Amino acid sequence: AWSVQLPDGRWLVARLPPRHRNPVVGLVLFLAAIAAIIGLCAYPVVRGLTRRIERLQRGVETLGAGDLGARVMVEGKDEVAQLAQSFNVAAARIEELVAAHRMLLANASHELRTPLSRIRLALELLRETGDEKYRAALQTDLRELDDLIEEILVTNRLDATSRLQQVESVDLLAIAAEEAAHYEEASVEGASVQVSGDARLLRRMVRNLLENARRHGKPPTRIRVQAQNGGAVIEVRDAGAGVPAAEREKVFEPFHQISRDSRGSGLGLALVRRIARLHGGEARVVDGPEGGGCFRVEIRGGFPSA
Repeated sequence: AWSVQLPDGRWLVARLPPRHRNPVVGLVLFLAAIAAIIGLCAYPVVRGLTRRIERLQRGVETLGAGDLGARVMVEGKDEVAQLAQSFNVAAARIEELVAAHRMLLANASHELRTPLSRIRLALELLRETGDEKYRAALQTDLRELDDLIEEILVTNRLDATSRLQQVESVDLLAIAAEEAAHYEEASVEGASVQVSGDARLLRRMVRNLLENARRHGKPPTRIRVQAQNGGAVIEVRDAGAGVPAAEREKVFEPFHQISRDSRGSGLGLALVRRIARLHGGEARVVDGPEGGGCFRVEIRGGFPSA
C-alpha cells in the first residue's frame, strides 16, 4: 500500500487489489461438500440394504449347513425382497423334496421286506417239497417286487420335477381302450379327446386306476372319457364297496392302504394324483352314479414342458 498527503492536509491511501483465487479449488470444495451431504443421506439406505443382504447370506449358509427350515425375512418390494422370496420358495421346495425322499426310503424299505420274506419262504419250501405251487408263488412275488421297485423309481423321478419333460398330443380314449384290453370285464365309453401331455405317464395313470379297481373293487370296471373345458375327464368306476368318506384323501398318500391285507405297493394312487397335477389337473374320489367306487381325474388341455 502507499499514501500521499493532499494539499488540504488529508492523506490518500491506495491499497493493492487482493490476490485472485484459483476457481478449480472452489469447485473441488463445492463438489466435496455435495458428496458429503449425499453420503450422509444415503448411508441409512445403503446400510439397510446391506443388512438385508447379510441376512440373506446367513440364510443361505444355514441352509447349506443342513438346516432345511432356514428362511429369511422378506422386507420391501425391491429386487432384494424378490431374491429373499425366491430363496424361501427354493428352500421350502428342497425341504419338501428331502422329506418326501426320506419318507419314501423309510416306507420302501418296510414294503420291500414283505415280498422278500415271501420269496425266501417260497424258496425254502420249493427246495424241501418241490411243489410247483411254490414256484408260481415265487413268480407272483417277483412280479410284485418288480412293480414296487418300478413305482418307487417313477415316484422319485416325478418328485424331482415340477414340469413335464415331454409333451405331445395324446388321445385319452385310445390309451384307455388299450389299457382296458388287458383286464377282464373292463369296458370303455366316451368320446375321443386330444390333450397335450406325456403319453407314457398318462398310460401309467390309467393302468394304475384299473389295477386299483381290480385289486380293491369288483367287476365290471368301466372307464368313461369326455371333454371338459378344453381338457378331459376320466372316470374309472367299479361295482365294489367304494372308498369310505374318511379315506378319500388318504388313499392318495404314498404307501397308505385302507386294510392291512391289501395287496399292492400303496403307491399307485399317489402316482395317479401326481401325474394328474403335472398335467394341470386333479384326481379325487367321487360318488359313483350307481354306487361303488369311482375315481375322477381331470386333465387340463395344454401346458408348457420343462
